[in-house]
Amino acid sequence: MPASLPRMALFSACIAVMILATPVRADTLEVAIDGVDKALQAAIRERLTASQYAQRKDVSETQARLLASEAEAQAKEALQPYGYYNADAVSRLQHVAGVWRLSLRVTPGPETRVVQLDLRVPAPAAALPPVRKAVRAFHPRAGEVMDDAKYEASKAAIGTALLDNGYLDAKAAVHKVEVTRADNRADIHLHYTTGERYKLGAVTFEGSQFRPGFLQRYVPWQTGDWYTQADLLALQQALNDADYFSIVDVEPQVAQARDHVVPIKVEVASAKRTVYTAGVFVGTDTGPGVRGGAKRRWINDRGHTLDTQVLLAQRLKTAQVVYGIPRPGRDHASFNLGVGYRDENTKTSVSRTFSVAANETRDWHGFVRTIGVHLLAGTFTVGNSGNDVNVPGVEHGRSVLIYPEIGLTKKVADNPLFVRNGYSLNLVARAGPGIDTRFAQALASFKWIHALGRRNRLILRGDAGITSVGDFGKLPPQLRFFAGGDRSIRGYAYQALGPRNSYGFVVGGTRLLVGSAEVEHYFTRDWGMAAFVDSGDAFDGTAFHAQTGAGLGVRWRSPVGMVRVDIGVPINNRYYHGAQLHIVIGPDL
Repeated sequence: MPASLPRMALFSACIAVMILATPVRADTLEVAIDGVDKALQAAIRERLTASQYAQRKDVSETQARLLASEAEAQAKEALQPYGYYNADAVSRLQHVAGVWRLSLRVTPGPETRVVQLDLRVPAPAAALPPVRKAVRAFHPRAGEVMDDAKYEASKAAIGTALLDNGYLDAKAAVHKVEVTRADNRADIHLHYTTGERYKLGAVTFEGSQFRPGFLQRYVPWQTGDWYTQADLLALQQALNDADYFSIVDVEPQVAQARDHVVPIKVEVASAKRTVYTAGVFVGTDTGPGVRGGAKRRWINDRGHTLDTQVLLAQRLKTAQVVYGIPRPGRDHASFNLGVGYRDENTKTSVSRTFSVAANETRDWHGFVRTIGVHLLAGTFTVGNSGNDVNVPGVEHGRSVLIYPEIGLTKKVADNPLFVRNGYSLNLVARAGPGIDTRFAQALASFKWIHALGRRNRLILRGDAGITSVGDFGKLPPQLRFFAGGDRSIRGYAYQALGPRNSYGFVVGGTRLLVGSAEVEHYFTRDWGMAAFVDSGDAFDGTAFHAQTGAGLGVRWRSPVGMVRVDIGVPINNRYYHGAQLHIVIGPDL
């Protein structure tokens, strides 16, 4: 027996050498699937082990045959999540010209449909609008094809709605799908337990540079209100918008909840205290220019701010300083005191004015409301740009006006950098009791953006205004109405349209009505073109004569913001002819 061991070992070694020396065919593997649509083909291909070897050039015959034998069962399993529980599959393996071809013929069979949907959510959770909406949107319902992806998504949506609205202990206590293959039937049983609804507790702040209690003004709930994820997100957004912090982390302390009241911890890190800005810009209304500014995000532990801005352009020079004092409360109220200087030289006027304004801003029924008082003083000339004081018809004026003002603004946008659906609304009313003259004025501006498919946008814009004034000659140009320019009627220069005096010079009007329609088409993500029509007039009384401009433009979503380059032409205007270039850089709303 021992003598036979060397012979056996020698024999085994020879066999191994022969096996290793035998050439093994290793070729490319291709997989073809038919009998089902492209979506189901993709699902099957994703499930097949053979797909991992497709297009490889080292697949042996043994591997190919093993992969082919597994393919039929894997194809059947791949179709079950789509409601085909009685599918059939037949595979065939061929070797042609150095390629292993695995052909899979699939017969999906009849669809398995839901017969019973047993979905239960206890009251009062079921009565909450977000939960009720998720329950109503559940699929598949009775009579529909059993689809695992839709089932899981709907189940998750209900669970999320419960958690987001304070049912932090909610869970699907029963969640099963019973499939009867013989009848192509599916029965869904989904029962939730919710437990007690939680409430929002006290908020503590860590890392703040402000005195205790200051940040409570941003908390949008009272202690004891029902817990909602929307309130937590609102707090996070409010603190981000406050511009005091570089990091904001709102964390519900569920583990520390007592009597179903959840304390909230907010960790913040201060932003850079002073921000400096500078830039070069080009606008056809103002000409080329530079702008700069310095903003002190907070001056003291009460959150006071200081913002200084300077703009120097060919036809416009401004300087402004605004001191802000945040006020207590959840409506983000702030008292602001500002002083400013404005030197403007337009197609029709030259003005140099000094202003002082004191106002209060706050959130109000979905708007930002501003109420304040303004002092406006300065000199101006209107007509022929005031460049030659000896030209007959040029009006010269000096005025001091004090007037209260109220404004309402609202912006809604799905993406502030590139709005596909959104709008802005701005309403202003002001009235001067009279130093140099009495006046009352109202102005409304509206812009609406709506996506038309993936590559197009429709943009509608409108402006309307009316003024009642004792002595129109005492109104500085910025309180008169003009039309024309980049954001008014393209095809005309800035403020080139309005009532004319007896010498034919535009002097502005007491009424304004302008409308615009524009369609944009984008060839790529960042580049597109626009076609537009603008029409309207600045006028007095009922002497409205629509002035119209139309043209084409280029759109570029640049790294510094949306760039709009338009060429507009006036339509049937006896004073203006030829094309006008308009360039605007800035946000949509």
